[in-house]
Amino acid sequence: MMSGMTVPEVTVDRSNPVPLYFQVAQQLEQAIQSGALAVGERLENEILLADHYGLSRPTMRSAIGHLVDKGLLVRQRGVGTQVVRRSVERPVRLTSLYEDLIASDQAPTTQVLALDRVPADPFVAHKLGLVEGTEVVHLERLRSALDQPLAVLRNWLPVAVAGDFTVEDLEEQGLYSLLRATGTVMRDATQRIGAIAAGTADAKLLALRKGAPLLTVLRLAYSAKGRAVELGAHVYDSSRYSVTVTLGSP
Repeated sequence: MMSGMTVPEVTVDRSNPVPLYFQVAQQLEQAIQSGALAVGERLENEILLADHYGLSRPTMRSAIGHLVDKGLLVRQRGVGTQVVRRSVERPVRLTSLYEDLIASDQAPTTQVLALDRVPADPFVAHKLGLVEGTEVVHLERLRSALDQPLAVLRNWLPVAVAGDFTVEDLEEQGLYSLLRATGTVMRDATQRIGAIAAGTADAKLLALRKGAPLLTVLRLAYSAKGRAVELGAHVYDSSRYSVTVTLGSP
């Protein structure tokens, strides 16, 4: 027990070829993932931690730095080192968020907030190549990772593509997986990434303060036949979500 805070015991094996800092980082990461170190909990400063574990200060600094780089800890002036929600780093490619979370072992869950048929407004109709007022399927879902809310996903799809989807389908599978299962193969998409301050509704859903920065993604996806089949307007908790782009020389 250190200054009123419980610090998980860490065992280091000096005969192990794995660097000491990495042994410490792995065990602290396990404590964070298991909940033994909860989101928001503050760690003792690196000097006291080094003394507690019998390690050098540079070794402890490297262990903490490793977890900061992974998005599991954050250093804040005047606050110290604090456990934060695990960050999702997502490459830009034509996959669903659900599939990417599964691939990164982040245990996605989905709460369906809306599943209905609505007349397409001018914007939705234009994007999907439909006549204004044509009935479309409207989805709204709250996607969580490791039991923490991550994104609010709003989508519009032609009835011919998604008219038979159920709440249970959307809770148990990703949207693109459902589309593939019903014969719609996604070919490509255009995507615009931006930022916005959280409004009251999104802030409540994502357990954030009103005005917190959100990452926005507007995506229009096309089937292998060249038809626009999905319009998505998504918002993400920017403290837990980032986009990775690989650039090549011309």
